[in-house]
Order: sequence, then structure tokens, then C-alpha cells
Amino acid sequence: MITVSDVSLHFSEKPLFKDVNLKFTPGNCYGIIGANGAGKSTFLKVLSGEQDRDSGEIIITPGERMAVLKQDHFAFDEYSVKDTVLQGYPKLYEVSRARDEIYAKADFTEEDGIKSAELEAQFGELGGYEAENQIEQMLSGLGLEEKFHDKMMSELDESQKVRVLLAQALFGNPEILLLDEPTNGLDLESINWLEEFLLEFPNTVIVVSHDRHFLNTVCTVTCDIDYGKITQFAGNYDFWYQMSQILQKQAKDQKKKNEEKAKDLREFIQRFASNAAKSRQATSRKKVLEKLELEDLPVTSRKFPFVQFKPDRDIGNNVLECRKLCSKDEDGVKLLDNFDLIVNRTDKIAFVGIEHNTVSSLFDIIAGEAKADSGEFFWGQTTSFTYLGRDNNKYFNNDYNITEWLKQYSKEQDDAYVRGFLGRMLFSGDESLKKVKVLSGGEKVRCMLSKMMLTGANILIMDDPTNHLDLEAIESLNRALVDFPGVVLFTSHDHEFISTIANRIIEITPKGVIDRMMQFDDYMVDEQVKNLRKQYYEGTDRKIKF
Repeated sequence: MITVSDVSLHFSEKPLFKDVNLKFTPGNCYGIIGANGAGKSTFLKVLSGEQDRDSGEIIITPGERMAVLKQDHFAFDEYSVKDTVLQGYPKLYEVSRARDEIYAKADFTEEDGIKSAELEAQFGELGGYEAENQIEQMLSGLGLEEKFHDKMMSELDESQKVRVLLAQALFGNPEILLLDEPTNGLDLESINWLEEFLLEFPNTVIVVSHDRHFLNTVCTVTCDIDYGKITQFAGNYDFWYQMSQILQKQAKDQKKKNEEKAKDLREFIQRFASNAAKSRQATSRKKVLEKLELEDLPVTSRKFPFVQFKPDRDIGNNVLECRKLCSKDEDGVKLLDNFDLIVNRTDKIAFVGIEHNTVSSLFDIIAGEAKADSGEFFWGQTTSFTYLGRDNNKYFNNDYNITEWLKQYSKEQDDAYVRGFLGRMLFSGDESLKKVKVLSGGEKVRCMLSKMMLTGANILIMDDPTNHLDLEAIESLNRALVDFPGVVLFTSHDHEFISTIANRIIEITPKGVIDRMMQFDDYMVDEQVKNLRKQYYEGTDRKIKF
């Protein structure tokens, strides 16, 4: 259990949160939510001891082990994948190392034999004999293929390292588990595995995430960082949202009542203050007016960008046709193999599954940013598209500020117009003069969304657009795509995002393509789809739950 008593923290004289009093108990999963910069990750660092606090204390039940999802992806490059995961349970790792060292001795003495027996007993008590199998199951569940399990961390790419570090945090049944954005870089299959793991996890979990479906699935309590404080709500993200709307309405209604009452009191005082017969009543009402709370409602730190895509023209019946497209990656690995596709004018297609590089290759080809090895594709005459790729850094390798950058893509060249547009995307005031080369991942995505809105395109192609965005930006983009009257082709690891937008699901597997005109939640439980997935993935090295 963790007890937080009167904890306060300031950054640059600005309070992130103050006088925080909370308890985190076993058997619960606590979701930490709040706007970008509200202090979510910082609060986790305060709990773990990585970040000092200005006042108050953090009390952890003696003897309880805390595991934290590491954010430094290069910290374990000198270790093997399995050793990196094993280090998540420091006591077992130390015993394992000592055991290996003593057996490696050339001159094994009787004293070494006694010591090794003690180590073997400790190793067994700590679950050492089952550890390797558990580690392999975790890594496979999190989407790391078996061929990478015995490699060095330095040989893995960033997305693979994320999975190993997550397995490290989960390993060994820690009493307290702190996870900062654990779904980042994971596909839907891996997120589903993590959800099931946490639902069965018996101890205390505290998690920061921008994935609404994930928060709704695993969280029993929501901790909202806003208004300079942290408030706990029993229930998941959706319950918090409903409660927050009710509380905001109640506060607004109360403020309106107080304002109306104050108006009546002032009119009475003004009317009868000089009337001797009514002076006592006027004085009494003056005291009531002085005590009446007419404070402004506290200002939330949450800010929602204004996202809206308006096509310049309606789309015709002929949208996109792909015929026998083939492509390979830089290492010669086949991605697209005689891929066929016909897109209809009302389609909002989510490309799901684990073949992320394949879908990215398809998007790059149809957007004109790469060439297919063979095959062809045709856009309809009434179509116009705009593309948000997975990696957009090439657009920002220049010396433009944000205003200058966006003017490149705007028909209207007036600075006031462009800065007004940026203001709606939360780049207000001097922020619109920031150099684009120093922008964060989330800021770059908001710039790209601004660029896309200015095109007036009737087809949107988006490769994992929710990556780097906070909950407020995701919700704004989600609503915009639901309302968009054109065609959307997209990928995402956000279950809620897919299920509310897509009306057609396409999954490219190692042995074939599954294409269904249905909602995502229906796709996940459809028996015919399950049988096809089993047929298309069995015999491959990809671990999929059917």
C-alpha cells in the first residue's frame, strides 16, 4: 500500500499539485489522467522516489517491492533480453548471478558446494526454475517474436525494447507496479494481452495512459490531476468523465444561482438603504451579500484542439483501386504480395493486425511517397487525399517557425489568419513563433493535422495518428473523423478510436487478407474471422490469440 500525505510540488514557482492526500491499496488499478503538463508522469516519479517533493510524505508498506516501467531504452544495451527482464526482480537476478558465478569456477571447493546449495534453495524459493518460461511467455504475449528472445538488447529496435522493458516491470509479481504509458508502441494484440494480465494482477497498479479503452478495461479508480490538485473517483475513465460533467454542471448552476441571488440583494440594498423602516433588513442583506461566494469557477488545465476536416468537393463512386501490389523492405523481406483493394466512397477503413510495416508500405505507395516493386493503383478523378505518415520528421528539418511552416500549405497567406488557425490547435501567442525543429512529438502531430485540414481533401490517410497525442487531442480527432463525410484509411492501436470510426476492417496477415464490412467490436468476436485468423497465422512465428 502507498499512503500520500499532504504532498505538494511546484515547478518554476507554479504549483503542479498541492496538499495531496491519497491511498493506493492492493487489488486496485489506479488510472492517472490529466492534460499534457498537468504532472502525471511527475507524480509517478514522486511516488517512486525519482522526483523530490516540496512537502509531505510518501509511505510504502515495509517489505513491499515497487516495479517501475523504465523510460531509458538504451540503459540495458549491454545485457541480453532475458537478463534484462530478469533484472525486474532484483533479488532473483542477484541470486541467479551468484549461482552462475560459483558454478563457473574452475576450482570448485567444498565451501563452494555448501554455498551453491544455499543459492539453489534461494533460487527455488524465488521461482527461479520457472523464471525463463515465464519470461518467454511474457515476451511473446507482448509481441516480441521468439527469435529475439536470446538476442542482446542493443540488437533490438526501439519498439522491441519497449516490450522488453514492459516485461521487466511486470516480472516477479511486484507488490506495487508503476506504469507510464505502457501501451505506447504496442499493437492491439499486445495491448489485449496486457489488459488481461493486469485484470488478473492481485496487487497495486498505478498507470498513466492516453488509451481510453485500456483505462476503461483495467482501472478500478481514476485519479484526475486538474485545478492544482489530485482527485480520486471510484470507477474507470468513462465513469470519471460522466461524473466530471455532472460536477461541472452543478458548479455552473450554483454560480448562476449565486449571481441571481446577489443581484436581488443589491437591488434591495440600493432601494431601501436610506429607508429607516427597512434599514435593518437592508443591513442584514448586506451581510448576506458579503458572505455570498461569487468566486470565478476554477480554470481547468484541459485544452481541446479544434479539429475539423471539410472536403472542398464531394467524392465520386470511383475512389481507389489497387491491383497486384508488391513491395519489399530494405532487407528484402516481402511486405505486400499481389495485394488487391477496392475502396468505396463511404468507406472508413481501419487496417488492423500485427503487420504494421506492411500497412505503412501500402500507405506510402498510394500516397506517392514510395514506389511499389510491381503492380498498380488508380485514384478516381474526383479524389484528393492528404497523408499523415508514421514518421513525419522530414517535414520539420528546417528553420521555419510554426507560422511560417503552416503558411507553406495555406491558400490564405495572411499572418493573422494562419496564427488564428494555429490558436485553435493550441499554438497561441508566442508559441506560434516556436521553431518547428524543436517541437515535441505531440506538437508535430498537431501541426500535421493543421496541414491536413487546410488541404480540403476528401480522403484522409493516417498511419497511427493517435501516437504522441494526449487524451483531449485524441477525443477531438476522434470526433472529427466520425463527422468527416469523406473516406478515411487509417491504422491505430487505440481500440476506442477504431471502434467508433471504422465501418470496414482489413487485416493483412502472413497468409492472406481478411476484409470485412463491419464494426471493429463485431470483427473481434466474429467466428468466421476467428477461423480465418487461425488459418492465416498458424505455422508462423507470430503469436496471436484466436
